[in-house]
Amino acid sequence: MQIAVKFDDQTIIAELEDNATSRDLLAQLPLTLSFEDYHATEKIAYPPRKLATSEAPDGYDPSVGTIAYYAPWGNIALFYKDFGYSKSLVNLGRIVSGLDALAKARTFKATVERVTD
Repeated sequence: MQIAVKFDDQTIIAELEDNATSRDLLAQLPLTLSFEDYHATEKIAYPPRKLATSEAPDGYDPSVGTIAYYAPWGNIALFYKDFGYSKSLVNLGRIVSGLDALAKARTFKATVERVTD
C-alpha cells in the first residue's frame, strides 16, 4: 500500500505497513491536511478523526523517513530527522521517495491520497 503526499510541486511517496492504524488512515483518504514543523524533527498534521490503534505496540523508535501516528494527540508524523523511542507512537510506514522535499519545507498544505497503479 502506497500513499502520496503532494504539496506545491513536490510529491512524497510512502509505503505503508499492513496494520490496523495504517488501514484506518487509508479509509480516510483522500485528505487535505495542514502540516507544520515540530521540534525541527518531523512534520505533523491532524486527520479529521483519530485513527484506530488496536493491536498496536506500546511505542516505536522512529528513524529518518518514518511515518507514524502519535495516539495521544491524534497526529500523523513524517520524520525527516532521527528520534528516540516514544510511547504511544505507532509505525505507519516509510517514505520511499521525496524525503529531501520534506526536510526543506516549513509549513504546507498537502493532499494525501492512495497511489494507484
